[in-house]
Amino acid sequence: MSAISKKNAVPAFVVDAFTSELFRGNPAAVVVLTHPASEQWMQQVAAEFNLAETAFLVAEASGRWRLRWFTPTTEVPLCGHATLASAHVLWNELGHAQETLTFNTRSGDLTATRRDSRIALDFPATPVSLSSLERDVIESLGLNPVEIAVTAQDLLIEVDSVREVRLYQPDIDVIERLPWRALMLTARNNGGADAEVDFVSRFFAPSLGIPEDPVTGAMHCALTPYWAERLGKPQMLAEQCSARGGLLQLEHRGTRVILAGEAVTFMRGELQAC
Repeated sequence: MSAISKKNAVPAFVVDAFTSELFRGNPAAVVVLTHPASEQWMQQVAAEFNLAETAFLVAEASGRWRLRWFTPTTEVPLCGHATLASAHVLWNELGHAQETLTFNTRSGDLTATRRDSRIALDFPATPVSLSSLERDVIESLGLNPVEIAVTAQDLLIEVDSVREVRLYQPDIDVIERLPWRALMLTARNNGGADAEVDFVSRFFAPSLGIPEDPVTGAMHCALTPYWAERLGKPQMLAEQCSARGGLLQLEHRGTRVILAGEAVTFMRGELQAC
């Protein structure tokens, strides 16, 4: 088998996002292209990585970057952890000097700014409205909701305790059949060993090829305004208590949210060019 020609290779990285430790947070692949690639190729690459998200970057004029995100099965309009991973790659792996990066995406312009060891993302807030569920739906999920809400695409269920979120055993087949893209499960932290954390969450999106996402930036675009209203504070610290776990510093700014976290590179390599 012949080696891949260097001129036909593109740099690719795997970055653990919303963590300062390897093997925690949410791993995202980042592919840096010299020109736009076909959707078919990008989807195949994302399926090959088989991570929750793969980000594809292409340089544009005036220091901007075109950014797209793919799960193993589909393109998505917004992804927090793969955006954080992309900024980390541009600054820490490729040596770009701008203090603020601007990404042109399906969700409009998004920015990433250095904040000491963290990267702060400026994202659109996701509106949340209270809702209700039929009893059979609640029973099928095995949850005892304190509050039920929805976004335009996702179901949000608040439960009574951090412990209930941590110990929840989801029926992925049931969640996949729900008439929503994903299930967001959350609870406020009323004290205990992790008292500095304001709330916890988990995210299940089997319809996107993601049974459970380790740390989900896009979910916190909804949880930030949701909890800012209930806790009466615009700045919060959140934990996504998946098996890998991750921490997010959050700030509610009306129609925008700031999601801040750290990242660490796990892998550096090259892919066969499209």
